Amino acid sequence: MGNLEVMDFKNTSYIVMGGTTGMGLTVAKALETNGAQVLVVGRNPDNCKKAGKALGQGSISLSGDATDPETMKIAIQMAHNAFGSITGLFHVAGGSGRKWGDGPLDQITLDGWNKTLELNLTSLMLANQAMIQYFLEHEKEGIILNMGSVLGFSPSPKYFVTHAYAAAKSAIIGFSKSIAAYYAQHNIRVNVIAPSLFVTPMAKRATEDKEILEFLKTKQPLDGGRAGASEDINNAALMFLHPDSKFITGQVLSVDGGWTISEGQYK
Repeated sequence: MGNLEVMDFKNTSYIVMGGTTGMGLTVAKALETNGAQVLVVGRNPDNCKKAGKALGQGSISLSGDATDPETMKIAIQMAHNAFGSITGLFHVAGGSGRKWGDGPLDQITLDGWNKTLELNLTSLMLANQAMIQYFLEHEKEGIILNMGSVLGFSPSPKYFVTHAYAAAKSAIIGFSKSIAAYYAQHNIRVNVIAPSLFVTPMAKRATEDKEILEFLKTKQPLDGGRAGASEDINNAALMFLHPDSKFITGQVLSVDGGWTISEGQYK
């Protein structure tokens, strides 16, 4: 397919839930650069304003909480009114539940468990549900790409021990495959990208830890052994989101610098 970052996305439109920072914003920019119209949603109003400026005039930013059922419904209505139709959804919204009490199982608080699942799994279910309902209502094929994590199936216990987060990201895979199977007859495709450690606002704790960065040299050995940059996700995301990828559904792709095939060495 050649250089995916110059794929033609003319006459397409997307909602990026969690698209005002990090990987979501980077993919939104790539979509727009290649001709798509984009609506990005983020919880922080300041980040929404910045994203609105970073994106072009044809795109929209919306401030809203992904765990609120109304947020995705509003986003769909806005995108449909502005763009005339919606091609797909990229759901990125989620994050660490450490501040609520996620961690090793013997230490997890019930609040930590519930908040982490709500942030990462419930938000995704709500966005996927509303998007599926839109596609069915308008009798059109569509695309959903969900953000997972290698921690959903490839644990790293010394430095990355948040068991509720791992449970949520693992559940995203089962959920995505299940709905991919059910809605395939409607030509609605559902896939998952599973990144490893990337430099994002959520990963600040790890990406500023010298010991973890040293560990990454052997755990993510590609390209010098580093944390991923947001741009490293672009080609995979654009491939899944492009209408021409019409024969791919129910798949999980690790974009991980070698994480899932590397042991990682401790000093």
